[in-house]
Amino acid sequence: MQKITVDEIQQNPLKYLNQVEAGESFIIIQADKEIAEIKPIQSPNKQQRPFGLCAGDFTVPDDFDAPLPEDILNAFEGGQHPI
Repeated sequence: MQKITVDEIQQNPLKYLNQVEAGESFIIIQADKEIAEIKPIQSPNKQQRPFGLCAGDFTVPDDFDAPLPEDILNAFEGGQHPI
């Protein structure tokens, strides 16, 4: 891991950010003291789930988006519990 000073970063920040983007890591030095580390973010290589992965596993009922019964609406709006 390469060590660089704060002054070096201030002179050409894009140079170092491009190197980080390419996978390099740096330790930042100020007054002969290590103060920070810059490294690339490790993003997980997740594959997207295929479309229709659960096709046929369940059925959405025809009344899925029908209004809720009045007693359940009252429970959500601070009314009495339906039980």
